Amino acid sequence: MFSGIVAAVGRIVRITPREVGARLTVEAGTLDLADVSPGDSIAHSGVCLTVVDKGADWFAVDVSPETFHCTVGLEQPGEVNLEKALCLNDRLGGHLVSGHVDGVGEVLAFDPVGDNRLLKIRAPHALAKYIARKGSVTVDGCSLTTNTVEGDDFSINLIPHTLEVTTLRRLEPGSKVNLEVDLIARYTERMLAWEAEDAGRE
Repeated sequence: MFSGIVAAVGRIVRITPREVGARLTVEAGTLDLADVSPGDSIAHSGVCLTVVDKGADWFAVDVSPETFHCTVGLEQPGEVNLEKALCLNDRLGGHLVSGHVDGVGEVLAFDPVGDNRLLKIRAPHALAKYIARKGSVTVDGCSLTTNTVEGDDFSINLIPHTLEVTTLRRLEPGSKVNLEVDLIARYTERMLAWEAEDAGRE
């Protein structure tokens, strides 16, 4: 599990094809790798991947074809938001994030509002029902709070600190982003559906 609080911006520097999928070599940036070992999980712009090798300032992860198919940002060299998996005694600064991307959204607007940015995203229609006004959503691994929700579209206000310490500063209309909806919304839907099924059997 993760919190959606980005710890560092790293960079994919090499993509090595494998018999199935590919291996990514990632420069860790300011991410402390002292307590990272092969087998540990690190989120890459919202995508949970397992460390398979590491050096002093880099690590490697394997990516399956399915992960490439349902996410963005891993298919070419470039910056990625990094976060190590939570320990049970860690502070939860964002919200509970699984690192399992639910879908890819499209940036509709990235407009300056003073020194902030108003980010507007269109979610895949099947995911839109899980996104609520003033609720939590993960965008490229960043835990964010929605301002407005209209149909499949939602907006977020990005403060200067978020822009400074994440890759979100590079967004522009047409950019694709990894989305993960709030786990609570998914469990709530499942419980309501189960109750409806039970009621139908009575």
